[in-house]
Amino acid sequence: MTSEADDTIAAIASPMAPAPRGIVRLSGHDCVDVLCRMEILESAESIGQRPFRVSKRLALGEPLGAIEVDVMVWPTQRSYTGQPSAELHLIGSPPLLQSSLEAAIRAGARAARPGEFTMRSFLAGRLDLTQAEAVLGVIEAEDRGSLDQALSQLAGNLSRPLQSARSTLLDLLADVEAGLDFVDEDIEFISDEVLVQRLDELRALLSQTRSQLSDRGGASPTIRVVLRGLPNAGKSQLLNVLSRTESAIVTDQAGTTRDLVTVESSWGGHSFQLIDTAGLESRDESDPEARVSREAQLQAAEAARGADVHVWCMDATLGGDFESLKDPDAVLPDAKRSAELICVATKRDLMPAGWEGDSMQADFALSSESGAGVEELIESLVGFAEQRDAGETGNVIGTAARCQDSLAAAMGHLDQAIQWTEQAAGHELVAAEMRLAVEAIGEVTGQVYTDDILDRVFGRFCIGK
Repeated sequence: MTSEADDTIAAIASPMAPAPRGIVRLSGHDCVDVLCRMEILESAESIGQRPFRVSKRLALGEPLGAIEVDVMVWPTQRSYTGQPSAELHLIGSPPLLQSSLEAAIRAGARAARPGEFTMRSFLAGRLDLTQAEAVLGVIEAEDRGSLDQALSQLAGNLSRPLQSARSTLLDLLADVEAGLDFVDEDIEFISDEVLVQRLDELRALLSQTRSQLSDRGGASPTIRVVLRGLPNAGKSQLLNVLSRTESAIVTDQAGTTRDLVTVESSWGGHSFQLIDTAGLESRDESDPEARVSREAQLQAAEAARGADVHVWCMDATLGGDFESLKDPDAVLPDAKRSAELICVATKRDLMPAGWEGDSMQADFALSSESGAGVEELIESLVGFAEQRDAGETGNVIGTAARCQDSLAAAMGHLDQAIQWTEQAAGHELVAAEMRLAVEAIGEVTGQVYTDDILDRVFGRFCIGK
């Protein structure tokens, strides 16, 4: 991905919540001129150097007419992108947002590419590469832990120690290369003992950072699997079979489970948290059990909101199908976007021979009594875990995957530099290894980059970020 530095780009940003507002974002050296051509500003000469806000009517032509817009303007390089920038805040109606974007393009802007605003911030030196990736992590965070991790990385908790290590390594390299310039005069800028000690300290710092990244991106976090369905659908018995425990009480009476029952399990090297919930039901307020039932439903909904996988159970002996669940909003309107839905027809052992649950549109037909189909469900859960680990590259986990090889290479070059120093093999060889280590660290923070690296990082962003 490349960026024409003189172009002014424009894109629709995500609508603002909870108010029904939307944003058209612009950035580029001609940004102020574009606003003038849109008749939002009168002249570029009179705006000064400080950010300001102005309310104007923007003419969109027929049939939309003119609309009120609040415009925030950053007329200098002191903006997110390091270029003059502006945001048009208006009603979050898609036709109005699209027409406003088209008005900006007619005035001389061009449509932004995915992630181009953040890429310009990186190219301007306002963010390093790990912080740019953290921006995407903030956008895509689905829970408090992920958000905190992304915000921490955005604040520089990863880049600061690496930049410090690179700076220290450059200072050491300068000492070593200065000694090479004065080798005939027997001038020593740094002793071999001190050099080995400092290089070993830097290697330890890189090793610690790499371990932290491995914990973040390599080791799978626990996957929350919530069992849902109507009362007496076989959820509790399935929990016991999956966990090989007797954690949940199983009876023929519907509504036995009231409180959440949570069990930890592990398959295929992945950790899972299995959660049995109360069956979905609605009771009349006159029912003595109505209050207890309502609390149980609230607990179940809260558990489902944070779940990675929803295993929806339906009693095969009662008929019906899962068609109504194909719409994700039918399962839980505010469920995680990445959550998986698995439809399970239970009590297969009570159905005629050869029955496989196809008529119910089930993903799996199983029997907790005989164990039939349970292993297939477990394999599906493991497959989900592996797919999530492989595909979770749009946030800070993507930083871990991208940086592992570079940090390993830097550590390898430092090891070789230490070895050459201890063997008195010559400071020319030591300096060469140190230069390679500097370059490898620079690949992590973005002091050294290629178009391919920028494509991989910013191509995952949405347009307008």
